Amino acid sequence: MITRLLIANRGEIARRVARTCRDLGVAPVAVYSDADAAAAHVADADAAVRLPGNAPSETYLRADLLLDAAKTTAADAVHPGYGFLSENAPFARAVIDAGLTWVGPPPEAIEAMGSKVTAKKLMADAGVPVLAELDPSAVAAEDLPLLVKASAGGGGRGMRIVRSLEELDSAVESARREAASAFGDPTVFCEPYVEAGRHIEVQILADAHGTVWALGERECSIQRRHQKVVEETPSPAVSEALRHDLCDAAVKAARAIGYVGAGTVEFLLGTDGRFHFLEVNTRLQVEHPVTECVYGLDLVALQLSIAEGQPLAPEPPEPRGHAIEVRLYAEDPSHDWRPQTGTVHRFAVPGVSAAFTVPAAYGVRLDSGVEDGSVVGVHYDPMLAKVIAWGATRADAARRLSAALAGAKLHGVVTNRDLLVRVLRHPAFVAGETDTAFFDRHGLDALAALLADPTAVRWAALAAALAGAARRRAEAPVLRGLPSGWRNNPSQPQRISYETAAGDRAELSYTLGRSGLSATAAGGGDSVASDLDAQVIDATPDAVVLTVNGARTSFSVHAVGDTSFVDSVAGSVTLTEVPRFPDPSSQVEAGSLLTPMPGTVVRLHVTEGEHVEAGQPLLVLEAMKMEHPVVAPHDGVVATLRVEEGSQVEGGAVLAVITPLDEGALHGAVAE
Repeated sequence: MITRLLIANRGEIARRVARTCRDLGVAPVAVYSDADAAAAHVADADAAVRLPGNAPSETYLRADLLLDAAKTTAADAVHPGYGFLSENAPFARAVIDAGLTWVGPPPEAIEAMGSKVTAKKLMADAGVPVLAELDPSAVAAEDLPLLVKASAGGGGRGMRIVRSLEELDSAVESARREAASAFGDPTVFCEPYVEAGRHIEVQILADAHGTVWALGERECSIQRRHQKVVEETPSPAVSEALRHDLCDAAVKAARAIGYVGAGTVEFLLGTDGRFHFLEVNTRLQVEHPVTECVYGLDLVALQLSIAEGQPLAPEPPEPRGHAIEVRLYAEDPSHDWRPQTGTVHRFAVPGVSAAFTVPAAYGVRLDSGVEDGSVVGVHYDPMLAKVIAWGATRADAARRLSAALAGAKLHGVVTNRDLLVRVLRHPAFVAGETDTAFFDRHGLDALAALLADPTAVRWAALAAALAGAARRRAEAPVLRGLPSGWRNNPSQPQRISYETAAGDRAELSYTLGRSGLSATAAGGGDSVASDLDAQVIDATPDAVVLTVNGARTSFSVHAVGDTSFVDSVAGSVTLTEVPRFPDPSSQVEAGSLLTPMPGTVVRLHVTEGEHVEAGQPLLVLEAMKMEHPVVAPHDGVVATLRVEEGSQVEGGAVLAVITPLDEGALHGAVAE
């Protein structure tokens, strides 16, 4: 019997496992890096052990430190979560050799599936359909397009699409480098790239007594950088007959490797209706909550039960309803999915009926790794949370989920929230027309745009200004109750200027007099001043109520320094007050290229004095376990290089100075 469980992970999945421990009466034990000392998963545990350092290689990937933590806290079992060492056979063996219970599949099964090359051969022998493997050194034009993949990893790392032979060598080199960094194994292989395919996977659960469950399919086709963004079950593309065949293939795969525990068999479904094996994830998947909701199960509890030797029932429960999950990331999709770092000042999702567990009835579930005040650093994946909606139908689930996201207060870091809402409400998604080319076909630029509605920006600016005035008045030593800006006699209006997250200006002037509020605003995409027909009902430092064009509208305002986060029925708008007298020391040299995030320069493509063209790669920055190419913002000459290979850079640091050929382009730019 498991009584004390070491959770060898961090963030959202560590909190998820701890929740089940609480339900079962098992004591959860956490581990944490220095960067995670104040993380929410640490507070959720009965005990927590420090792993000195920040980088995964120093902390969560150190099997010896994890085993020491288990010994120190008298834990009798280890749950690896997902990522890090969850699919590491030597770690699983070390746990077992230490006399602890390993909450996962046998090391032999992990080993068999640890190499995608070996896994494909085993599946082919078991009668599971597979895609042909291509040797990178023997690829010909007729093999294109193809996909370069890391043999040892997943999560989109070490993967590159190749459409021309000229791209092949650099793609293989880049994939190998990224695979070595992420998984410690640079081995890559190639296989045919299936255009507009659907990513379909089957959740399996197997006990040590020969019973294997196949809990239906999940569709995970909407992806960025080969990483899943939206997941759902059941798939709108899978018929009962196809579901039977997929589940049959998944059970064959499990039996072929003597699988025990929770796992996922992944397939690629082509437009011709044929499916091919991709891989077996020998662990719990990020998207497991949708299966839990539809089947009414706690997969973590079942993992623990199986690890204790308990048998599964002969048949799984029947599914009910439809569930959709989205991954909420700290990233900017409009700038090549650029990861974001910083403090999460506020994190609140409305209508949540359950956290880390299945709702009692159809509703919204939240599995979050962050809370108000959490810090998103550079060392780990930028996923903030998973938001899951469970409904009677697919349309019901999509509507619940989009409403919860649209109404969420997400303050402090740029997120992919707007993209997710637009996807869930897109006609193609509503119609079930989803595949891996969704963003390419429907236009990522439009789906990911940070531009807020100009009218919404103007009203948000007015609310921010009035809340700021109320805040200053509340802090004033005298006449504290008098509305700020109020004048008995005619006077000059109050003026204030804001900048949106997209870089637009919102300029506002307002007067509070005997006749009420008089205001004009320009900006937010509209340079023409327009009168704002508004009446102030109430204005406090945190909330403003206006009558807008005859309708009463409430605005929530959360100010942090000179930035105001304004939420209303029109959406969320982030506004940073523009100083009237900018500090000259904050200016950078004209033509400076600024790094968008902290990271490490792993490759330089240019030298000082070299002529470059707009879009030409200048260097490669590694951050959050991914490589991010930095390109020239315009034609010009590399006047100065401020970094070299191996340089550690902070967000906003100058990487290079590019003197443009077109003098009109001379300005500081953030690297793309």
